[in-house]
Amino acid sequence: MNSPHRAELLARLATMPGCDWRTQADAMAPYLAEQRGLYYGAALAVALPQDTAAVSALVRACGELDLALVPQGGNTGLCGGAVAQDAARQVIVGLERLNRIRTVDAADFTLTAEAGCIVQRIREAAAAHDCLFPLSFGADGSAQLGGVLSTNAGGTNVLRYGNARELTLGLEVVLADGQVWDGLTALRKDNTGYDLKQLFIGAEGTLGIITAAVVKLFPLPRETVTAWLACPSVDACLTVFGRLRAGSGDTVTGCELVSRLALDFVLRHLPGARDPLGTRSPWYLLVELSSSSASAGLGAALETVLERCLASGAITDAAVAASQAQGGDFWRLREAVAEVQRHEGASIKNDVSVPVSAMPAVVAEASTAVEARCHGVRPCIFGHIGDGNLHFNLTQPTGMPAQDFLDQWQELTECVNTVVEKYRGSISAEHGIGLLKRDALARHEPAVALELMRGIKSALDPHGRLNPGKLLPPG
Repeated sequence: MNSPHRAELLARLATMPGCDWRTQADAMAPYLAEQRGLYYGAALAVALPQDTAAVSALVRACGELDLALVPQGGNTGLCGGAVAQDAARQVIVGLERLNRIRTVDAADFTLTAEAGCIVQRIREAAAAHDCLFPLSFGADGSAQLGGVLSTNAGGTNVLRYGNARELTLGLEVVLADGQVWDGLTALRKDNTGYDLKQLFIGAEGTLGIITAAVVKLFPLPRETVTAWLACPSVDACLTVFGRLRAGSGDTVTGCELVSRLALDFVLRHLPGARDPLGTRSPWYLLVELSSSSASAGLGAALETVLERCLASGAITDAAVAASQAQGGDFWRLREAVAEVQRHEGASIKNDVSVPVSAMPAVVAEASTAVEARCHGVRPCIFGHIGDGNLHFNLTQPTGMPAQDFLDQWQELTECVNTVVEKYRGSISAEHGIGLLKRDALARHEPAVALELMRGIKSALDPHGRLNPGKLLPPG
């Protein structure tokens, strides 16, 4: 864009009330870079509105100027969904100033917060009222609620409490024409037509800009037990999971799968990391049981199940956390896997989900497929076995140049996705589509589903001004 025209646009936008602007390269830079380093974008400017009214006015103004908007929360996404791509006509809408917790209703077990609220802060606000907001994942210290809802984030507690979609009761959304839809209801039951909030959750900002939400809260856990278990196979892990659910009164909050290679990476690169067990095993489970009752007897229930599993060979060793701190150490091992993988070289990350019962077959078949395509590739497998979400990450073979490995990104990802599709799984469990998986969506999503999605996009954003180019494949 020529400088006079850019200056004219920026001058007109700068007159808008309730918005701060970032227009210089150094000030815009943090909003242009995707954290994984796969994308670095370009934008006309970064707008930081102070409230919902300012977002609405901004959307209207950009419509009049034929500018597109790219909503951005904490910028912790992994698929390029919040990356602007056009320095001439795309404005990034940073929601960090919409950071107020509007209400906490402990009697109703609900909390209403604005889109720029950090997830960890929401959890702390709930805890101050003796309640739990259960959404928990590695980036929740910087991820914002609006982005979390726009990607339908999951995390480690989905098994017990559900993902972002299931935790949301109501939304406030600025539509593509600037209208504000006030759907901030706290109702558990409402059969008055279409459930409109579900259109915007997981839509990655392509249908509207979420500005606030009503989320569910739960009683705080009063008793928690955590254990690190060694298992001979993924099949055995499923056996343990099933017995834990049945034997604990279905109090399993987390059930995380970790391969030995993933644990080796953590022990090698995470300062202070220690192996909880003395013997090596091909697979591990990190399990956590919790109850809002302080006398639920979870320790005894866990011990009974583990004795049965040891006797049958479903587990070969176990370490039960003797304290909250030791339980935290177990979780630190699991949560560090994605972080430390970079120290082993280039990686290709696959966030997929399959029926829980299909996990053993998918792990075996996908491992065979990628090895056949790239000899020596190191599958670094971990994930939320209780809800079927596998992080089937691939680390470059030892000695292979990083770029040679990354040049095989599409082929290796297709190896994994083809197996996932065979078992009627999803190519994106909790990271979204963004730019990274847009073309894969076209290959693996049924044509009728794509047609329906394009129809919804056309109806709600007929001029294509909201987060253009994301999620939906061209055509």
